[in-house]
Amino acid sequence: MTALGFLYPGHSAEDDYPRIEQLLGSDVRVELVHTDIGEDAHRVDALLEMGSAGRLAAGVQELRHAGADAVVWACTSGSFVYGWDGAQDQVRALAQTAGMPASSTSFAFAHAVRELGARRVAVGATYPEDVARLFAEFLRSAGVEVVSVSSSGIITAAEVGTWGEDELLALARNSDHPDAEALLLPDTALHTAAHIPALEKELGKPVLTANQVTVWEALRLADRRVNAPELGALFTREPIVQV
Repeated sequence: MTALGFLYPGHSAEDDYPRIEQLLGSDVRVELVHTDIGEDAHRVDALLEMGSAGRLAAGVQELRHAGADAVVWACTSGSFVYGWDGAQDQVRALAQTAGMPASSTSFAFAHAVRELGARRVAVGATYPEDVARLFAEFLRSAGVEVVSVSSSGIITAAEVGTWGEDELLALARNSDHPDAEALLLPDTALHTAAHIPALEKELGKPVLTANQVTVWEALRLADRRVNAPELGALFTREPIVQV
């Protein structure tokens, strides 16, 4: 049994995680702890506070007691807002506190793009424009060419969590770019786990979504590869462990 630990900010799209667990198979367990987000705002100062060491440390003990093999801070904006070096410091501190391998959704995106062999990506962000630009800068620090960035200008995760398939597909269509080899949808407050095959069929290319790559990153840290095509092209890469 592989136990994957996640620190998830607040309550928006956390139901993606049990859905993903079902698709991964019976020998993978998902353990999710909610962190206190403070102010729900896609604003730089609020995001820095949301991802502070103290807020993350508060949930670690519960994951240790659950026997987690790795922990991922399941928040994109609350990690890339620190910049590349600051986000590394964030996960380094988390690993030390937790006593297990750690990462964040921002690094999950960087690693997943590399896993797909993609060089050029488009970004469809729910965030305000200034925050979306910070994600693009983070990706460029990882050596990824960002060919376009779209912003929906939404301030709160609570609002993003109300979006359904229609809004999600519209975001994907409006954010794609013909030169992009993959589309990235970076908000963990966005429900995507049930819609990845439809997104990839619509665009004809891999689509990376925040909760999807977060779980993939935890599997990577735990040295597991799972073949789960319903979670998109990212989960059909070799080498695989058949479910």
